[in-house]
Amino acid sequence: MNTILTILGIIVFILLISIRQVNQYQKGVKFMLGKYIGMMDPGWRLVFPIIQSYRKVDLRIKAVDVASQEAITKDNISVSVNAVIYYKVRNADKAILEVENYYYAISQLAQTTMRNAVGQVDLDQLLSERDRVSESIRIIVDKATDPWGIEVINVELKDITLPEEMKRVIGKQAEAEREKRAIIIKAQGEVIAADNMAKAAQTLSQSKGALHLRTLQSINDISSDQSNTIVFAVPLEILRAFEGFGKKLPEENKNEQDNNFKLQHE
Repeated sequence: MNTILTILGIIVFILLISIRQVNQYQKGVKFMLGKYIGMMDPGWRLVFPIIQSYRKVDLRIKAVDVASQEAITKDNISVSVNAVIYYKVRNADKAILEVENYYYAISQLAQTTMRNAVGQVDLDQLLSERDRVSESIRIIVDKATDPWGIEVINVELKDITLPEEMKRVIGKQAEAEREKRAIIIKAQGEVIAADNMAKAAQTLSQSKGALHLRTLQSINDISSDQSNTIVFAVPLEILRAFEGFGKKLPEENKNEQDNNFKLQHE
């Protein structure tokens, strides 16, 4: 009886120490005598000591921060680029059996792929088409990690660092582009204003008295502010006419005086 109780106690003890817990977000890869025998679903599972072992694999999405890499673009400009990769394990058995450390392997693969992808585009494309470059990196890394049972969900380029000389050149280029746009917009505005003024002049010329009314309206608008000075542009012909009139007036006065003097003596 004591022997049976002892055996039962040993069995219970072995069962207790063999219980392993696999969480909901994990999968267990089970081995017996070093050979893969199957997967362990979430919950309590038995793993007998000495003859059996297991490895837990986290199935949640992970983020790998790819260290900053020095790369040369297609137009021979040196840049520093870093990125972040989001991936998750689809097949836990492949992630354990096919690669030693899938986290480290993905990081190294992403660094190499990122340098190659940057070398295939110009600087302008790298700055303006980040999404396309990121997608090309994701496709390459995802295809390379398929045998490992890993799915690459997304790749994002976080930061692109340029040399100080290139930053100044890009700043000058952006300033020149904005000045170009400003000149074009100003010229287009002048063309539109000239067209409208031509239409207005044509309308005023077709209506009698319209130009005179417009002149009076302009004078009225200007006179509302006492600090303004009104200057009339008078043609030279009118000034010369007044000048001739001024010369004739003294001569007429002299002739009239002579006539009066003669009448008095007569």
